[in-house]
Amino acid sequence: MLQAAFSRVVRQGSLEVLTPSGARLTFGDGTAPHVTLRLADERAIWVLLLDPELRLGELYMDGRLDVERGSIYELLDLLLRDAGGARSFFRFHPFKAIRELRWRLAPANTAARAQRNVAHHYDLDGRLYDLFLDADRQYSCAYFEYPDQSLDEAQKAKKRHIASKLRVRPGHRVLDIGSGWGGLAQYLVETARAGEALGVTLSHEQLAYSRERVEKAGLSERVRFALQDYRKVEGTFDRIVSVGMFEHVGWASYGAFFQTCARLLADDGVMLLHTIGRTGEPCGPNPWITRYIFPGGHIPTLSEIAPVLERSGLALTDLEVLRLHYALTLRAWRERFLSRRDEAARLYDERFCRMWEFYLAAFEAAFRLEDLVVFQLQLTKRNDILPLQRNYMIQEEVALKEWDARSHRTVGEAPAQPSRIGAQREASAAAPPRQYDP
Repeated sequence: MLQAAFSRVVRQGSLEVLTPSGARLTFGDGTAPHVTLRLADERAIWVLLLDPELRLGELYMDGRLDVERGSIYELLDLLLRDAGGARSFFRFHPFKAIRELRWRLAPANTAARAQRNVAHHYDLDGRLYDLFLDADRQYSCAYFEYPDQSLDEAQKAKKRHIASKLRVRPGHRVLDIGSGWGGLAQYLVETARAGEALGVTLSHEQLAYSRERVEKAGLSERVRFALQDYRKVEGTFDRIVSVGMFEHVGWASYGAFFQTCARLLADDGVMLLHTIGRTGEPCGPNPWITRYIFPGGHIPTLSEIAPVLERSGLALTDLEVLRLHYALTLRAWRERFLSRRDEAARLYDERFCRMWEFYLAAFEAAFRLEDLVVFQLQLTKRNDILPLQRNYMIQEEVALKEWDARSHRTVGEAPAQPSRIGAQREASAAAPPRQYDP
């Protein structure tokens, strides 16, 4: 049965499977990568064959499935290279239909359930995230301006990219839904020159870190954070941004999410939604990810977003699909985590480290080889709020890059000379915001 299962999946590359009885099974065409997989006991074989979608990760966590040659990422690379084979191995098994039904019948994420789900992942020891994230603790897809860009620079570029689509102006009031460790909200006030920002999170750890960072930066009067469900927010905001949070909403709560955003957004406001998405057909969440990493989450397709968005009163004004950017981000996270793995083991234990390594490797492989991407949706209530042509985003990004360069120059270095675009933006910082007139 192992021979039949892996023969359908591994056609490129080289996989050797060592069984508890001493058998050696080989698969593939002999090319790189070369991976050797050992299964520790007979029961491990059966649970893997019956439910690979859940059990592959569990067996690796428990050390009952080990990679003796190569890495867990290279194993996943081999298993996912052939799309048809991967589907037959991972998606067609006795539990698939049951899981799909449970997903479809799952209740909406209440505020209490959402907080429990967030605490499961985001209230871990903050020192863990310092092992692999950039200095600003951006825990979402970076924006790589070129493939070899450093993680820190790519995360700065992500913030610029988002701010350029929001077209933030002085005096604007910004809401950040799912504000993480506070870096984006601080950037929108400190660099993009918004008047004030409110970030809401359900993580106690993230809230404490966010408040401390803006206190140190002297921005606590203009950048505030609250432990609050987005549905409980009151007021009106000129700009709304949500990065890496929509994946946790759950498909049954999409209507509540967009209706809330429409209620909070000013009539002449702009919203930017940044979320992991699928380019294939809708399907339920991966059971291993749901159990161990992100309970209650769901990765949407555009066909799941569009109907509820259309009913909300918000209009889609721009859509960008970021391909492979998250694969590059996850590769950087995985390499940084592995380089400091001993520190993670001291914080938790070996099983946790194997779980985290599998999580980072599995997502990287899925973004590189399957249908996972990142959607950036720009939304407004009216179609006369933004410029007619899309090149204003590029102009905004150039100006923000100049601000970044000037605000992070070394001591004693003369400030960079602003370009015409940067000079216009600097001049506008002292002027009241004005609505675009087409």
